[in-house]
Amino acid sequence: MSEQKIRVGVIGANVNYGWGLRAHLPAILALPEFELAAVCTSRPETAAASKERFGARLAFHDYHEMVECPDVDLVAVVVRVPHHHEMTLAALNAGKHVFTEWPLGANLAQAKEMADLARAKGVRTLAGMQRRCSPLYLRVKELVEEGYIGDVVSCHLTVMGTGGTSRTSDRAWMGDVANGANTMSISFGHAIDALTMCVGDFSEVSGVVSTQIDSWLLTDTDSHVDVTSPDNIIVSGRLASGGVVSAHVASQPVMGSGQRLEVYGRHGTLVVDSGESRLMSALAGESALEELPIPERLAWVPADVPDGPAFNVAQMYRRFGEAIRSGDRAEPDFDDAVKLHELIDAIRRASETGARQSVG
Repeated sequence: MSEQKIRVGVIGANVNYGWGLRAHLPAILALPEFELAAVCTSRPETAAASKERFGARLAFHDYHEMVECPDVDLVAVVVRVPHHHEMTLAALNAGKHVFTEWPLGANLAQAKEMADLARAKGVRTLAGMQRRCSPLYLRVKELVEEGYIGDVVSCHLTVMGTGGTSRTSDRAWMGDVANGANTMSISFGHAIDALTMCVGDFSEVSGVVSTQIDSWLLTDTDSHVDVTSPDNIIVSGRLASGGVVSAHVASQPVMGSGQRLEVYGRHGTLVVDSGESRLMSALAGESALEELPIPERLAWVPADVPDGPAFNVAQMYRRFGEAIRSGDRAEPDFDDAVKLHELIDAIRRASETGARQSVG
């Protein structure tokens, strides 16, 4: 592809709420190699408002029209998970490069169909597994691969979010496991993907997948809705390298304690504490964990890219742009997303059957 800007069309560019507003649009606007060519929302008035606010050249309220537009090179699908499949297929069939948020599909079968079609069309894809472009996790991966802590012996992951027992009715759809947007697919998916990026793939897993809060109060209608989406996921497993892993990811009713990843090697320990804000280590003979710096070279984006959700997404767009221009594979692409869907399905089977499951 020429050195002209890559023209992006965003499906899910609402000016009032959503991941597109908080992450994708600021990221695209901050990167000089991209142009926000088009925005798409479900209604003409919101599409027009988005066009005006973000300076897009075109506005659409029908995604079919946007993906067929010759002035769009790359389509970003940033909407609720149940719509990922149909919108992504439409963009792929139009011959566009596609960045679809994680979870790629509402289930493994949808994800496989999207990955197969992308491969057949010969376009570049990216799946929104943002921690793979986080400077902190990239540094953990480097240190493990360099042997800084020696062979990995064990890992422990905890993510305790706060979900509560009530919602407004516009969020009730997430209570249905079939819609594919829940603690297991999102919180657990992102966290376990970061772990495997850093220490390698699982070879086998056991697990408990549970729905502890099986009803939500809908506060705006004073009614209740049944919940089938899991809110507690507990996994024990073995890595292909031989190390063992324990993980508990949950959405708790009151005051979750946050996230922590611990990686124990033969010669040292690495700890990701306070979400993604701090990396600490201790080597053999040292008496306390000390904070490690994150090299500036792992931040690929301009200094004025906003901190927070937009930063890692901008890192992903920069990586994606390089892949589109070179024709090389982007990472994480749809095939990587299928692999993560397969891991999640293996953990679900382990819970349902009570039997350890092989992975890979």
